[in-house]
Amino acid sequence: MAKRLKEFHSIEELMKDVIKENKLTKGMHQLSVKDAWSKLMGNGVVSYTQNIELNGKTLIVKLKSSVLREELSYGKEKIVKMMNEELGENLISKIILS
Repeated sequence: MAKRLKEFHSIEELMKDVIKENKLTKGMHQLSVKDAWSKLMGNGVVSYTQNIELNGKTLIVKLKSSVLREELSYGKEKIVKMMNEELGENLISKIILS
């Protein structure tokens, strides 16, 4: 049975501890990245997105449209910057569009 703490903690702190103790950080980052992509790119781009995966610090986005892939490739640095701002930390350093 877990040891009881006599101090009061916020739910946010407790959730961070649970995520860290159970090694769920990587999975939580995957979900956060997918949510941020959907929020920032809008319905048009999301409808052509097949898969989004965070592999280390590289974001791999699989797209259905070669035209869209070409258009997005011109703004890779901006996408990385926007995604990191949305996530609140520097999770992404590189983006691969395939």
